[in-house]
Amino acid sequence: MTRQQRDALDALLRSAPRDPRPGPEAQRSGFAEALTRPAPDDVITRRTVLGGRPALELEPAETTPRGRLLYLHGGGYVVGSPDTHAGLVGELARRAGVSATSLDYRLAPEHPFPAAVEDGLAAYRALLDGGTDPRELALAGDSAGGGLAIATLLAAREAGLPQPAAVAVLSPWADLTLSGESVRSKEEIDPIFTAAEVRAYADLYLGDRDRAQPLASPVFADLTGLPPLLVQVGSHEVLLDDAVRLAGRAGADDVDVTLEVWPKVPHVFQHHYGRLDDADAALDRAARFLAERLRSAQPARSGSAAVVSVTSPA
Repeated sequence: MTRQQRDALDALLRSAPRDPRPGPEAQRSGFAEALTRPAPDDVITRRTVLGGRPALELEPAETTPRGRLLYLHGGGYVVGSPDTHAGLVGELARRAGVSATSLDYRLAPEHPFPAAVEDGLAAYRALLDGGTDPRELALAGDSAGGGLAIATLLAAREAGLPQPAAVAVLSPWADLTLSGESVRSKEEIDPIFTAAEVRAYADLYLGDRDRAQPLASPVFADLTGLPPLLVQVGSHEVLLDDAVRLAGRAGADDVDVTLEVWPKVPHVFQHHYGRLDDADAALDRAARFLAERLRSAQPARSGSAAVVSVTSPA
């Protein structure tokens, strides 16, 4: 069944029409139409403002939340919103038993780098200033939002703010220089992105700025002091090496890190929960990672060992 589901998803993604030169507004509407799924029925949603930006709160209705999750959506820093990711974030919040806030950070090209990082930091600071204990706070994000989650924590560290209990990133875009070998070696089997498409997003976000700077490409950052990190990625995506190198950098910098490489699945495969067993299993594992660290309510331990796992569920 798992192989059939993977094959069907690959065929579906490859059949999606592609506009070779879409503008940002067309990209945004197309992305929203293709990706948006509503929050689960048992998750309550509310519009709010966090750090001066619109946001969506998602709270499980049938459990007492054990902490708070700040979520940063994917979309190449150009597309996406809390609405497009309501289903994914709601599922993660429900499974982890936490309240989540999904931030509507500013998008490029209207608001290029470092606007997204500034918004992520402002939202994180607002949660702390509002009384949230950092030991009861976690961050998560997918794709560009995964890279942004790490960049937000780097900015928080530089600002002298405490780190949260944990951070989980799904298929993180962590190298906007596109220097990872998988950008080329996985291009034929990635059903979603080509190298040129990824580069186009980087162009809109960074323009002529240095693409190797740590807040744009955290794979090149010193990650010392960051909280326990979970990285999930599919083997059939051009950003595979972004995830692998980010986890390796974290381990080298004494961060407690777990890397999960899920075989034969595409970029942010977790979006396909309910129709891909791998997606549900990965969300369960990410939820357990977050819940366990929030429940412990302890700062990150120094000297923790890195764990690298290639996940192949039954």
